[in-house]
Amino acid sequence: MKKFIPSILLVVAFGCAKKPETIHPQIQKITESVYASGVVKSHNQYQVFAAANGLLKVVFVTEGDLVKKGQPLMQLSNVTARLNIENARIAAAYNSMQANTDKLNQAKEDVALAKAKVDNDASLLERQKALWAEGIGSRVELDQRELALKNSTTAYNQAKTRYTDLQKQLDFAAKQSQTNLQITNAMVSDLTIKSEVDGKVFRVLKEKGEMVTVQTPVAILGDSSGYLLELQVDEYDITRVATGQTIWINMDSYKGKIFEAVVTKIDPIMNEQSKSFTIEAAFTNAPPTLYPNLTVEGNIVISVKENALLIPRNYLLNDKYVLLANKEKKEVQTGLKDYQQVEILSGLTVNDEIIKP
Repeated sequence: MKKFIPSILLVVAFGCAKKPETIHPQIQKITESVYASGVVKSHNQYQVFAAANGLLKVVFVTEGDLVKKGQPLMQLSNVTARLNIENARIAAAYNSMQANTDKLNQAKEDVALAKAKVDNDASLLERQKALWAEGIGSRVELDQRELALKNSTTAYNQAKTRYTDLQKQLDFAAKQSQTNLQITNAMVSDLTIKSEVDGKVFRVLKEKGEMVTVQTPVAILGDSSGYLLELQVDEYDITRVATGQTIWINMDSYKGKIFEAVVTKIDPIMNEQSKSFTIEAAFTNAPPTLYPNLTVEGNIVISVKENALLIPRNYLLNDKYVLLANKEKKEVQTGLKDYQQVEILSGLTVNDEIIKP
């Protein structure tokens, strides 16, 4: 049995069909840019690390303090390091040349005695030779004098060698002990954490009584007289970014305001975890008040065109087609793009009417 559909319902159904949205391309200015996000940093901002492990004994600064390069920030305590330096002092004193003067003097006397023995044996040999020439004495006595001189000469040379070796050993031990003392002194010096820059203490990350290790930062310092931007750019966009390009910056701290900056540095290596590159930028007109780690977003201007034929990006199909008012699908060539519009290089004119897909 055929269903009867009242004509009034058909009229309503067709009358409510949504009319496709249509527009004409417009001649306008377009700016192509690359998105970047990051934070504000002070000049020379860095995390302070200890050079040795220890218990935090004294904190000399508070957040907001101005410090000079080399100024102590914190003092650590390490009992082992203190004992090591005392041992090094004892060893240095024991092995010093001054403490071993008696050994050297004894060895020197041994050399002198051995030399006197050589001189005496040489004199006796000469006398025995003179007697032998006159037919006095025996050949055995002459041979004995020659052997005595050889033995005393050998003993003399050995005494000189022992003296020289002792000198070298004592000198080496003294220098080694002094070096060890300097090393332990340096280790104790490392227990005092000092500022590497003239600047401000932005944050103290440890409190008195906490354990400090060389892997954990204890403070954040920087130069509050100037600030820069540290931004992250996606690896797909980095090849279009260059130093000197303008960046339009917006910040949550200054809602509704735009600030200008310029790219000053591009780090040449990608962060493998975030798949992004770090760039630095300097404000050309900075906000009146800044603090480290304020978040920012920016658009890096790649190119600008004043009189471009533009359509909204959501009117583009598959990045290269548009629908004309007569439903014809037409291929176009695109140029610059921003987040809302795309430039049409060929395929459309301002007289064409296109439909939103």
